[in-house]
Amino acid sequence: MTGISTSVVAVILGGGAGSRLYPLTASRSKPAVPIAGKYRLVDIPISNCINSNINRMFVLTQFNSASLNKHIKNTYHFSAFSTGFVDILAAEQTPDNPGWFQGTADAVRQSLRHISNLEFEYILILSGDQLYQMDFSEMLNAHKAGNADITIATIPVDARDAPEFGILKTNSESMITSFIEKPKADLLPEWVSDTGADMQRLGRHYLASMGIYIFTKQVLYDLLTSHHPQATDFGKEIIPNSISGYKVASYQYEGYWTDIGNIYSFYEANLALTQEIPPFNLFDNNKTVYSRARMLPPAKISGTTLEKTIIAEGSIIHASRIEQSVVGIRARIGHGTTIVNAYIMGNDYYETIEEMDYDSVKGLPRIGIGERCYIKDAIIDKNCRIGNDVRINGGKHLANTDHALYTVKDGIVVVKKTAVLPDGFVI
Repeated sequence: MTGISTSVVAVILGGGAGSRLYPLTASRSKPAVPIAGKYRLVDIPISNCINSNINRMFVLTQFNSASLNKHIKNTYHFSAFSTGFVDILAAEQTPDNPGWFQGTADAVRQSLRHISNLEFEYILILSGDQLYQMDFSEMLNAHKAGNADITIATIPVDARDAPEFGILKTNSESMITSFIEKPKADLLPEWVSDTGADMQRLGRHYLASMGIYIFTKQVLYDLLTSHHPQATDFGKEIIPNSISGYKVASYQYEGYWTDIGNIYSFYEANLALTQEIPPFNLFDNNKTVYSRARMLPPAKISGTTLEKTIIAEGSIIHASRIEQSVVGIRARIGHGTTIVNAYIMGNDYYETIEEMDYDSVKGLPRIGIGERCYIKDAIIDKNCRIGNDVRINGGKHLANTDHALYTVKDGIVVVKKTAVLPDGFVI
């Protein structure tokens, strides 16, 4: 096979402990967090690679990786006549390196002994917790055309968002001349870039690193093993230290992209999918989002008013109204329930009639959401049991808190995985 598939290897970073996404990351890694009702976050970079004809991928993991390993094992099977694969590289102790991954660059460095068994010219490094659709072949073509050593995907951002990112400046040939990590607001006037007329009209005057990199193979090896063998992070160390000695190019991307770094951004990204024309298009013939093929029945809905709502397969819904919400696989929602601005992740299994009867005898709510409930501004994690007449009213009036059954962050109530909320419970 010729072309991009044999010249590039992709490395998807599984991220750290994911504390800012807690409690969704209490028992799973960030890339394994369910998104859009039926996918996992890791499906996004993997799908972008497949759609870009890159079919050799490593996913680097360290924390809570069991569910991620299971998802990838059950999902990504390439033909026996293909060289394609998606392999997990978990942090491992070795005689020459007894420690865990210390950061993004250290994770790649420790994985080089596995990656180097392959033939390739370029390494594409991706984050496992971003939502976007990008053709990496165009980025690679730009990398080759500019004869770059490193290419960084960049996106124009406004003054509000700029302090959250690595911000850079380029010359007329799109080569990066300076870089600053998370600049304070008073420094921003020095970092204004010509981002193009369309972006400037939107107030997006600063070029931010998206954490997506292409390295020419030998350059990456030199940087990680010879020049900066102690550096642990790409954004804080490797990239800033490379600008003076290497040709580091900016590849400006102007499509939709969001970093799923915290509960609020995760919640917003999911609810944005319910818009009339969503910024992230799940319905694009040429940009399929791949995931595990489940043998589930169609959703069954009875007596429910639906407004701007996504409902995944296998759901059984009797709610009175669901508005601007995402309802995940196998979700069960009872009569008279109203759900507004919520992400219901759904369930991993169905209860049988016998199990439901047993629940009643024990006074335990059935799996799913009961009758006459009101749920607003919330995320309901997988396999929760929410009884009848439960009221969850999220919003800015709620203080941040961490309860045994739920967490409140930025006004969003996150009901923890497998939590049991008894009849009449109020948040």
